[in-house]
Amino acid sequence: MIFKKSMLAIATSALLLTGCGGSSSNDETQIGEETGFSFTATEMITNLTNDIIVTGYQNLNNGAEDFLLATQNLVNTPTAENLALAQQAWKDVRVPWEQGEAHIFGPVDALSIDPHLDTWPLNTSDLQDLLDSQSSFTAEELKSFNDDVQGFHTMEFLLFGDGVTDNEKSIDEMTVLEMEYLSAAAEVFESYTQNLYDAWVVTNDPSDDNALPYKDYLLTANNDFYASDLGVVEELINGMIGIVDEVGNGKIAEPFGSNIESIDTSKVESQYSWNSLADFTDNIIGVQNVYRGEFADQADKEGIIDFVNAADSDLASRVDTEISDAIAAIEAIAGTDNLPFRQAINDADARVRIQAAVDALSTLQDSLENDVLIKLQEWEQ
Repeated sequence: MIFKKSMLAIATSALLLTGCGGSSSNDETQIGEETGFSFTATEMITNLTNDIIVTGYQNLNNGAEDFLLATQNLVNTPTAENLALAQQAWKDVRVPWEQGEAHIFGPVDALSIDPHLDTWPLNTSDLQDLLDSQSSFTAEELKSFNDDVQGFHTMEFLLFGDGVTDNEKSIDEMTVLEMEYLSAAAEVFESYTQNLYDAWVVTNDPSDDNALPYKDYLLTANNDFYASDLGVVEELINGMIGIVDEVGNGKIAEPFGSNIESIDTSKVESQYSWNSLADFTDNIIGVQNVYRGEFADQADKEGIIDFVNAADSDLASRVDTEISDAIAAIEAIAGTDNLPFRQAINDADARVRIQAAVDALSTLQDSLENDVLIKLQEWEQ
């Protein structure tokens, strides 16, 4: 999500680690001599790169293709059934994107794909002006529009309505022009997800004949992006920290406010579809995917937990539990009444549950920053 990202001043600078490149090999050896531990990161990095990041972006692209087809079917046959299918396809493609925010580095940032796909808030005024002033839309034309009138939340608004009283827009409420705009936006959306996937598996820079797929820079460190495996592992840990911070201190805390009088529903992401809690949950499931090294219900593979376990088995287990606790706390916000987040922030009982989720995320963030990230200092490569 592009919206006031409260990206922490991570303690990396205090650790004297450089951005993506990590420390020099001499520094690593000197740091690790006193309390060092050994861990061979090749299998972990290979698995996280290929089976979590690249597979996640492939799932995103496949979901975008399915969503585009659903919107085209809606344009061609505007029925309640096809609207429901398009709405579900939007929710489905949202999952790999939100989980992928746990590793939002590389091409997704360098190619500005994040703002193209997920700018929030939506500019509803400009969107309505476009719908009022034009008689048709094409993908080529729409791609030239500002990011705040395309991407996930534009398509969400067109599909679900304003989300104030419900998230159940009917086919009778949707105009032919809205369907056309939706399908054009879906086509643009799919082009960006394809570009993102290609940047990881084909080339990260089509204009440079020598540019490699971005995955190769992680798989074979000692390059312009990563000086060593330490830099890759640092990038992965910082990715987890970044999204935990954003969910707890941005996506949840900013609309939640300091008290019930200071809530701001305009800051609730995915409010039109009432999908906010699913978004937040998927964000932290994405952290869990990177930490454990596999998607849910898949065979065990190496993840960051194995790196941490090599240094401190108790810490590895504790952080795994804290991730699960944060997921459970977010899921609990809805309560027995199944409140959407935009309503929950204005409910006294739900606010207690929201604070519990914020606290769980804060605990997790503290552990990742102050206990896990610091293990890079002790790692003997």
